[in-house]
Amino acid sequence: MAISLFNLERKKLISNAPVKNQCSKDYFYGIDEQLEEAIQLIESGYSQALRDLIQDSRTFSKGNKTVFRTFWLFQHLRTEAAALSAVQMAESTRNLADLPPEEFSLGIKEAVQIACRTFAGAMHELDDLKFCIIKNKTDFSFITSDNPSVLTNRWQIDNGKTNGLSFGIGSAGILALLPLTPKLLLLGYDGDVYSVPNENGIVEIRSTRDAIALNRHQFLQCVANVYVHEVAHEEALMKHYSEIESARPKARHLVHYAQIDRMIGNHTRYVVIPSEERDKTKEAIMHSQVIHPNPGMWPSQIKIRPN
Repeated sequence: MAISLFNLERKKLISNAPVKNQCSKDYFYGIDEQLEEAIQLIESGYSQALRDLIQDSRTFSKGNKTVFRTFWLFQHLRTEAAALSAVQMAESTRNLADLPPEEFSLGIKEAVQIACRTFAGAMHELDDLKFCIIKNKTDFSFITSDNPSVLTNRWQIDNGKTNGLSFGIGSAGILALLPLTPKLLLLGYDGDVYSVPNENGIVEIRSTRDAIALNRHQFLQCVANVYVHEVAHEEALMKHYSEIESARPKARHLVHYAQIDRMIGNHTRYVVIPSEERDKTKEAIMHSQVIHPNPGMWPSQIKIRPN
């Protein structure tokens, strides 16, 4: 089986690329029998729910919402892109702490397996989210990528008071995005922060701008490639990517080094300093910050509640 992909570095559309190993590799199968069975159960449930939705996209059933919600989280945690980010963060931390590789290291294979095993514990963090299906009625299809399960947060990204702060799955205002087909996309949203008018869990978009706004997240979050349905859209893809290219973060995370400064009463004060200026004889703490790109525009259907 083959697929058409748009490579960001080459800015070129490649048709008939092999599907195998585009998004993930065999990092866990055969290692843990229970884990393998759980993964197969999730994937088979997703396949059936997607077939149901394709056959009848007039309503989004409660059962299928649960299936897609579960699959979004699983896909968000297990991709090679997510594992690579975890490995890079561990490496940055190890270098700053001057630890030997044998004492503190993480490989991609281990990162994927850890993510899969912590998957169940993270499920409850999605309990408060509402989910719907966005049906694309425009002439421009949804794209997907090698890191398709997107976590973003319009409320926080657009809020000037939260510049430099990270957010996670349990944060207020999160949005969960996952393209399902060229014409269907899963949207999860914090109902306390956003209003997304829908009918039976279905939202129709008819403006190309809204489709482009959703596609931007695939350009911003992918590692190397986005995948497309129509090869005739190469010129439009190049244009859309050029509009958002500068917003792609050069690094997906930062590790900050804070060195002890002084005592104030019973409290210890630390100050963040450049790592090259650190005094290795002094006590220090480190913290990581995930970099969340700003798409520059959002689909008009996702409205922030006035209160």
